[in-house]
Amino acid sequence: MNESDHWNRVYEEKAHEDVSWFQQLPSISLAAIDRHVSGHSGAFIDIGGGESLLVDHLAARGWKDLTVLDISGSALAVAKQRLGEQAVMVRWIIADITRWRPERQYDVWHDRAVFHFLTHRDQRIAYRTAILKATHTGSIVVMATFAPDGPERCSGLAVERYDSRTLSNELGSDFELLEDWREMHQTPWGSGQSFNWCVFRRV
Repeated sequence: MNESDHWNRVYEEKAHEDVSWFQQLPSISLAAIDRHVSGHSGAFIDIGGGESLLVDHLAARGWKDLTVLDISGSALAVAKQRLGEQAVMVRWIIADITRWRPERQYDVWHDRAVFHFLTHRDQRIAYRTAILKATHTGSIVVMATFAPDGPERCSGLAVERYDSRTLSNELGSDFELLEDWREMHQTPWGSGQSFNWCVFRRV
């Protein structure tokens, strides 16, 4: 089974509130964006957005230039159906981030829990190639991964775990760390998952 089939199966077999990463209100992402991004006129991309409600909240706040990228077409179909007529305001991209070739640049890059699934070095190099092409000097990057004391596996797959230093090393000197913090995410069934959050600026 390839990665696209794996994630399509995950989303098709489980309701969105039954996956560990579900958030009714993506408050930490929204707060980080509020702290580091002025206004709502920039171009925003959510990497691995899937069925996330982040795009709904951003649209409600007045963001017009929104893109959601995910490897699972099934997940994006659910998000589009949920948004209804508003779905036409969003660009939807079905792609594996390690094979994606950006055609434009974004002012904000958001990735909550994609990067830690890239367990091979060539995947991480490909991710960095994509983020370099898709951002410009001054772009803000908000990333969340499992922290060093977080889970070792998720959705049947192995993951890598990061702190701010190791994540900074992966992105390289083109990105300046502005802020980092830890979150103990509560899954829908009440267990805790330790996340590491970082905000970077492209330099």
